[in-house]
Amino acid sequence: MNQTSANQLTVAAIQQTCSDDKHASLATSERLIREAARGGAQLVVLQELHATLYFCQTEDTDIFELAEPIPGPTSNHLAALAKELGIVLVGSVFERRMNGVYHNTSVVFDRDGSIAGIYRKMHIPDDPGFYEKFYFTPGDATFNDGNSGFTPISTSIGKLGVLVCWDQWYPEAARLMALAGAEILIYPTAIGWDTTDAPEEQARQLEAWVTVQRGHAVANNLPVIAPNRVGTEPDPAGHTAGIRFWGNSFICGPQGEFLARADDQQECILITTLDRNRTESVRRIWPYFRDRRIDAYGDILKRVRD
Repeated sequence: MNQTSANQLTVAAIQQTCSDDKHASLATSERLIREAARGGAQLVVLQELHATLYFCQTEDTDIFELAEPIPGPTSNHLAALAKELGIVLVGSVFERRMNGVYHNTSVVFDRDGSIAGIYRKMHIPDDPGFYEKFYFTPGDATFNDGNSGFTPISTSIGKLGVLVCWDQWYPEAARLMALAGAEILIYPTAIGWDTTDAPEEQARQLEAWVTVQRGHAVANNLPVIAPNRVGTEPDPAGHTAGIRFWGNSFICGPQGEFLARADDQQECILITTLDRNRTESVRRIWPYFRDRRIDAYGDILKRVRD
């Protein structure tokens, strides 16, 4: 392992542009993964749907042809990379689970190339330019072992609280991952601006995205890794001018402090080293979990408190 001590973990978030050629997109991912590994990264996290353009800008049944099973070509390719480089790798697959059931799925590969676990996106948006409900079935609320869908994935470097994009707006998801022992919160993302929005609105949206995830770090005393795509991708149907993905991938510590942050212009690799003892030390002086009033939270399970 490339580490200076058992208490340190070097992590990387990859921000990349994507192509309508899946092989080209995966070649870009591979190049950046290899560079991150050469830089000492033990954990490398790719962005959401990194093998394709963000196809959810329109509704088109032909796009289901892009979906793959797991294991399948994309996951097998990433598994081989993880094994060759001796890293834990978080990738993203448009998963074909069965006829008519497709998921937006993060796949976690351990250092031996095995699949440590998968997470199927739970919260599915349906907004102009982000028509994900047309393509994705929400993730399973419970698995065969009885665990919640919000369950960390155990790997050789620790328990990873993997969530996906729209999940990042929900404090419940982050808290449930933390309560189950997640050591890092991870949010592979594909989010950007409507190119017709005013600059002031674009700035507010970006700041909200960054702030809410830093808030999950603070509220749960956990580091957060949030890789986002970058570049402008056209609307395939031509209904809009497309989406300019805003990049700004970042890694922050358990008090929301920025450890690394990208810009909104270019591909990049963010690499930083996490102190694995930091969560414990912060929780001793900010004991949010001790002071939770779980006896008073029953109404959180209601859709509306009428």
